Amino acid sequence: MSVAPWIVGSGSSERFPVFTRANVGEVFPDPVAPLSFHLMMWDGAEHGWRDAWVKLGAFDQDEFASHDFEVIGIHGSYCYLNASIWRVFGERTPGLSAQMIDGLFFGGQDGVPPHVAMDADISERHTEVIGATLGWVMSTESIDEIVADTDWLTALQARRPDFDALSNDELWAYTKRMLLEGGDGVHSFRYYFMQHIWVTMLSSVPPGAIEQICAAVGRPDAVLKLQAGFGQVESAAPSFVMWDISRAIRSSESLTKAFDPGIEGVLGRIGAAANEGDADAMGFVDAWLALLDKYGCRGPNEWEMRVDTWETKSSLALAAIERMRHVPDSGAPDLGMAAAAAEREQTRDQIAAMLGVDPATQGLFLAACRAAMVFNRGRERTKTNAIRLIHEAARLPMLTLGRRMVAAGHLVEPNDFGLLKVDEFESFLADPASMKQTVLDRRALFDDYASLQETFVFSGAQPSPDGWRRRGAHEVVVAKPGDILTGVSGCPGIVRGRARVIMSSLDPTDLEPGDILVAPSTDPSWTPLFVPAAGVVVNVGAPQSHAMIVSRELGIPCVPSVTDATRRIPNGALIEVDGGAGTVTILELAS
Repeated sequence: MSVAPWIVGSGSSERFPVFTRANVGEVFPDPVAPLSFHLMMWDGAEHGWRDAWVKLGAFDQDEFASHDFEVIGIHGSYCYLNASIWRVFGERTPGLSAQMIDGLFFGGQDGVPPHVAMDADISERHTEVIGATLGWVMSTESIDEIVADTDWLTALQARRPDFDALSNDELWAYTKRMLLEGGDGVHSFRYYFMQHIWVTMLSSVPPGAIEQICAAVGRPDAVLKLQAGFGQVESAAPSFVMWDISRAIRSSESLTKAFDPGIEGVLGRIGAAANEGDADAMGFVDAWLALLDKYGCRGPNEWEMRVDTWETKSSLALAAIERMRHVPDSGAPDLGMAAAAAEREQTRDQIAAMLGVDPATQGLFLAACRAAMVFNRGRERTKTNAIRLIHEAARLPMLTLGRRMVAAGHLVEPNDFGLLKVDEFESFLADPASMKQTVLDRRALFDDYASLQETFVFSGAQPSPDGWRRRGAHEVVVAKPGDILTGVSGCPGIVRGRARVIMSSLDPTDLEPGDILVAPSTDPSWTPLFVPAAGVVVNVGAPQSHAMIVSRELGIPCVPSVTDATRRIPNGALIEVDGGAGTVTILELAS
């Protein structure tokens, strides 16, 4: 099979040769659109990531190539993460190693190229600076600059222009100015991405210390328990707000009546009832608007400016609320989080007592537990900040422009604007009809690449997409009763339930309360589906993956990195999920 080259891309790296889809495959699951490549990837993500490495003290700017992507890469239309750079970080960081970094990234997956050490990997100067940074990580009570960053974004949202009143040229100018410059030359996407990556890298340190200390005292089982139920984690936060809305629906005859026919038209039905003075309907409207105000930027593939989120496509959030309203009160997410928090604190106190004869190690352990909470929260907060900027600066103005172009017959879908390159955009605005066929051709090429299973990890030159198979084309052995599928430990706990294979968060209607959610991977658009689920199983994922973070926060047993779980686990089968052991057992097939 031969496939035409994707519109944009990057080269390989001799110094840092290994690239992987691990972790980044969750946040950029689809091919990278050309406009995002130009507006976000080079000036934003690539240089923001380099800035983060320098801020951390792990690298100097001149260690990276000046002419092409190196920290990330766009290969065969997909975004890849440079694993070699992370491995060098492991070699330069006290208490870490390249092998430990591999564990964080790959979670024991096969086919990972071994680390080939180079003399430049070791740098005593960088190790000393990193050591000082780690000392700060273990001692700080808060990351104050994140608070200021969040406040700036809140102010940006508050002064959002009336995009409908702006011309197409003004919308384009606004996006470029805000995304690349932040409107004031400081708060650009590069800056917010740097902040996210900086905190993300630091968030990997406390769990490493916890893991080593737990292993030393013979309690490896405690590692996951000590990283659960933190509270105030942004990725999980929308679930609690949606839960409250779902309770209002369950307790209201008029709201239940509005939802029973389905989510299509439900906002109109509730709006009409509110206009007639129905108090429950008016309360729902207020709660719904508050949800969109705070979390409207969330959705599937939310890093991609051309993709709809809860604010631009209400059905995405309504579908999750619809599933949640059928969950009994005993399934409240705060109950799961409270249980996880109580177990975390009890486990912490037990191990601290075991370390009483070694005050220095005990102090390090308690500091690591506190730092894990601070930086886990910080990681998700900085991610949300970056997502909010994309939403305000790019998605909302550009979808406004896209809808106009659809109405005029120049685009098929509003998000087709993203299929244009940045140096084509002004010509497109001047003569939209001249680019119509180009966009149509790229839509077809995008769909072609989206149907291919990209290489997970490679070293050197990326394998040609011509050799990629179609997604789901390879044969798998469907699991039968008694089979045990293995992944990695995600969130501890053992639960039984019916497997419900859901391939997209856009259509969760088959998920019933108590089912085990089986998904290809998850991003924040899946988070509300964790509430009705009794457990979660995903095809891919490592310790810092979304599924792990949210399941630990909500206290839901989770097993990630179960290869081909969505194809091997029969839909409707009764299964047992052991999140601590990282196993899924098939008990019986659906009758």
